[in-house]
Amino acid sequence: MASVSVSTSKPTTARADALLLGVRTDDDLGEFADALRAVGFTGEKDQVAVVPAGDLAKVKAVVAVGLAAEPTAEDLRRAAAAGLRAAPKGTTSLAVALHPAGVDEVTAVVEGLQLGSYRYDTYKTPGKDADGKDKIKPRIDDFTVLTPFARQTTTTTAAEQADVVSGAVNLARDWVNTPPRDLRPPAFADSIVTEAPDNVSVSVWDEKRLAKEKCGGILSVGQGSDAPPRIVRITYKPRKPVTHLALVGKGITFDSGGLSLKPPVSMQTMKCDMGGAAAVVAATFAIARLGLPIAVTAYACIAENLPSGSATRPGDVVTMRSGKTVEVLNTDAEGRMVLGDGLTLAVESGADRIVDAATLTGAAMVALGDRTAAVLGNDDDLRDLVLAAAQHAGEPTWALPITEEMKGFVTSSNIADLRQIGPKPYGGTLFAAAFLREFVAEVPWAHLDIAGPAFNDGGVRGYTPTGGTGAGVRTLVRLARDLAEA
Repeated sequence: MASVSVSTSKPTTARADALLLGVRTDDDLGEFADALRAVGFTGEKDQVAVVPAGDLAKVKAVVAVGLAAEPTAEDLRRAAAAGLRAAPKGTTSLAVALHPAGVDEVTAVVEGLQLGSYRYDTYKTPGKDADGKDKIKPRIDDFTVLTPFARQTTTTTAAEQADVVSGAVNLARDWVNTPPRDLRPPAFADSIVTEAPDNVSVSVWDEKRLAKEKCGGILSVGQGSDAPPRIVRITYKPRKPVTHLALVGKGITFDSGGLSLKPPVSMQTMKCDMGGAAAVVAATFAIARLGLPIAVTAYACIAENLPSGSATRPGDVVTMRSGKTVEVLNTDAEGRMVLGDGLTLAVESGADRIVDAATLTGAAMVALGDRTAAVLGNDDDLRDLVLAAAQHAGEPTWALPITEEMKGFVTSSNIADLRQIGPKPYGGTLFAAAFLREFVAEVPWAHLDIAGPAFNDGGVRGYTPTGGTGAGVRTLVRLARDLAEA
């Protein structure tokens, strides 16, 4: 990631290749008013214009971005990303004058810069494309945020913490974007071990340990693949934790649907089906790097869902780690099976609260679209904490209920304790959450269904790139911070 610093310099004296200037009112145009008006810039919200700085500043170019009169943190994140994308070719350093009004606004600006500058070009080869443009675009590697609060310790700390959280989001994005052949379950587990900070402990359960520990749910999902499943446990234990949070993530590194095979077009983005595990792991690493006084135990439940002669069949009955039996009726509803074992382990860890994140149901996308995550759970207070954390972080979420009839649907199997999919083609997100609720006992639990926002298969928008988005990371880190400060 790029380096970020804060400075009290004025826009006209800041030294960089270009200046990103936020414009709320005519007063913000300053010395650049004539040049910007000459190109039709009016300062309307989200409008972007680029003009040469000439002798008016130490920079070569000015990128102006229109802001609301009182921009929100989300406005600043998006403006930072829009401005850096508009910077002239060859810009490697950018001074940013978005007029943050306080520490929270500095955090938002840094997040917008670091998240907006993300690109995944690991598999691109250097050279020119058919239009003569560089295949790998040069990066801006230095940002200076201009703020009158730059000399305050709280401002420096806020920028550093925003860097940590943004780095975690971008790590999750990298994992989601990695081609599925290169991030099969053992490789994903190895990468988690490699990326872990020094103040966490990581243990990996292979297929033999999973069998010994009777984790039948995740084994049933992974048994069709020649790359066996893994559960990765990450433990962060500060000296005097104020509470203990367990996080559980769905980590299906590729989801073909198993024997209940998906249509080919539906498989094209199924490398993203480990987005929940990526979010949970990256968030735990960020919480540890921030040194928050909250204990976290995270479980990444990793498997590859493929068809083969050894794959689970519709009609099979699986015994979960909890001891409950499940009638499998659709092998494409595999996420709830790996999460069932992970949630049981989370209960066994003695956590005060449990939150899981998963690209779980297409039904959540039908209900809420592809930019909003669903939040469900067994505890209204925890659900509301997750919703508030998401709002503060700038991640759209919406609460959905686990309706009364879903309990009866989940327990309606004729041959097992639970059935894995509902008897009706409605309310799939609600049924899935009701199924997961069977594995959390009485522990307060919230479920974050990120099926829609975890992967962007459209164009870049705001600070959200095409491909993996890192959805859920900022919400989980914010939740941990809120619990630590409660």
